[in-house]
Amino acid sequence: MTETSKPFDRISATSPLPAHLRGGVVAIGNFDGVHRGHQAVLERALAEAGRRGAPALVLSFEPHPRKVFRPEIPLFVLTPPPMKARLLSLLGFAALVEQPFTREFAALSAEAFVTDVLEKNLGIAHTVTGFDFHFGKDRQGGPAFLMAAGERHGFGVTLVDAFRDEGAEVISSSRIRALLGEGAVAEAAGLLGYRFTVETQVISGQQLGRTLGFPTANMRLSPEAALKEGIYAVRFRRADGTLHDGVASFGRRPTVDDNGAPLLETFVFDFSGDLYGETCEVSFFGYLRPELKFDGLDSLVAQMKRDEAEARALLAGVRPLSELDAAIAF
Repeated sequence: MTETSKPFDRISATSPLPAHLRGGVVAIGNFDGVHRGHQAVLERALAEAGRRGAPALVLSFEPHPRKVFRPEIPLFVLTPPPMKARLLSLLGFAALVEQPFTREFAALSAEAFVTDVLEKNLGIAHTVTGFDFHFGKDRQGGPAFLMAAGERHGFGVTLVDAFRDEGAEVISSSRIRALLGEGAVAEAAGLLGYRFTVETQVISGQQLGRTLGFPTANMRLSPEAALKEGIYAVRFRRADGTLHDGVASFGRRPTVDDNGAPLLETFVFDFSGDLYGETCEVSFFGYLRPELKFDGLDSLVAQMKRDEAEARALLAGVRPLSELDAAIAF
């Protein structure tokens, strides 16, 4: 799996679906993380689309329903829409259709969801979902309802059982969020099937790293990004697709800025140039240590040199976990 020029559409469900995408096989779900459990559903959809010679689409919901129903509880979204779209494109889908999720939409009956969204808007030929997918007001639509609706409306339905990891535990987005909150990025990668990756624009910073001999690409993540603060071995992908190893600090920089907002600062190895304004990706390979407060800049620089050496050694031995991982971080 590699980056290709194969067309991929990211479409709002409020816009008409292009004619060439109608009659497709549609995987339905939120798919936050596009993890190995999600991939079991997505791969079935791709296989069914291939068998039928039909386009493969994903119907997802934005924002995440939990943000609508429980807005007071911060939610660490693993794959914001642009990253989700990129992953789905790499897997081989033709389009991501984003259904705006509002309280009004949530109040639709299950039958109206089938009629208005699946039949009229998408014109689906077949749908693939997880075995526990529920939809419609008060979650009145479940697997049995969907199967019966498919018979009434003339589309096929495939239900996929929960995917379990090598320890027989169900893979879930909440498990991955918990691991990332502990800094366990290698374990999270095992559940995702690829290295956890963030994508955002490089912004200007205090430029202190430049004066210390460690210029960094600074990126501000969502305030809800509950990644453990600390130092990580990473890979940095520029907008032009070029990859560089690096070491990144995520946190508040206690030695130089006690009150700073969390910032991801990546020292990109073997690179010199201006990255300001570029939308870049950072893939996390290993957690090296927590943030520490040093007595002064000399001791900070000495530790940064040790961090660089450790990150280079770790990254020298990594191998892709999957074709998807190879396309993102190798």
